Amino acid sequence: MAEANIKKVKSSDLELKDRLVALNRVTKVTKGGRTFTFSAIVVVGNENGVVGHGLGKAKEVQEAIAKGIDDAKKNLVKVPVLKGTIPHAQDGKYAGARILLKPAAHGTGVIAGGAMRAVLESVGITDVLAKSKGSSNPHNVVKATIEALTNLRDAHAVSRQRGVKMEKVFNG
Repeated sequence: MAEANIKKVKSSDLELKDRLVALNRVTKVTKGGRTFTFSAIVVVGNENGVVGHGLGKAKEVQEAIAKGIDDAKKNLVKVPVLKGTIPHAQDGKYAGARILLKPAAHGTGVIAGGAMRAVLESVGITDVLAKSKGSSNPHNVVKATIEALTNLRDAHAVSRQRGVKMEKVFNG
């Protein structure tokens, strides 16, 4: 069911903003000494329901970030956003990371930490309550958050899936 709900988006005609979630320096010890490389986790979004994440690795920071942005643009997904919040509560899980998202009233703000905050703000969500349980590894938290967001369904999607009219979704 979740696979049918994922809506891939092309990055060509979107104004995407990028956010660096985490930058990690990796050291490889060789006979000639230590070799440093950088890995960057980047989230891109148009702040209007489209988000993607990417990982870039390179010997220099700027190059790693640029590679991460390119990777993020390749896997964009569409997320339903209703009046600055999400349509319903949703759990997300990826590897050891578990997250919980709940809709919030207007004016609440994004109550979320680190990696989750970057994803939620890139989507364009302004009011949400979020909790990260389990692993705090930014790779897995970002993937769990995007997994939870792609499993969200708005009323139109529910009515289409059930084959009923919109009024019946709310009344019935």
